Amino acid sequence: MLRVGEQVRHVLAELLSRGEVHDDVLAASVITIAEVRMSPDLRMATAFVMPLGAQNTDAVLAALERHRRFIRGHIARALELQFSPDIRFRFDETFDEATRIDQLLASPRVRQDTAKR
Repeated sequence: MLRVGEQVRHVLAELLSRGEVHDDVLAASVITIAEVRMSPDLRMATAFVMPLGAQNTDAVLAALERHRRFIRGHIARALELQFSPDIRFRFDETFDEATRIDQLLASPRVRQDTAKR
């Protein structure tokens, strides 16, 4: 699952970086594909995407959903799998979560617990 997810991520990132998906919203955005998680039967792929600066996330997700069939076909041709996985796009919240954790660790309450005595 991990190997196939990473292969799908590479194909998807390459597809978007070359501008093969013809959409004005996608062309105007720099999109990071952070991770692709595959279902155990490899029939469903969930791609976690983040536009640069987390701007226009709803528009980018909508554009990716509009071109989902084209993207799925491209992935099927690029990877020789028994089944072409259906793909879902989700906003990647790991950067926001990492920022929140950093803020918590820098807070005075936590710092007093971690300071050397």
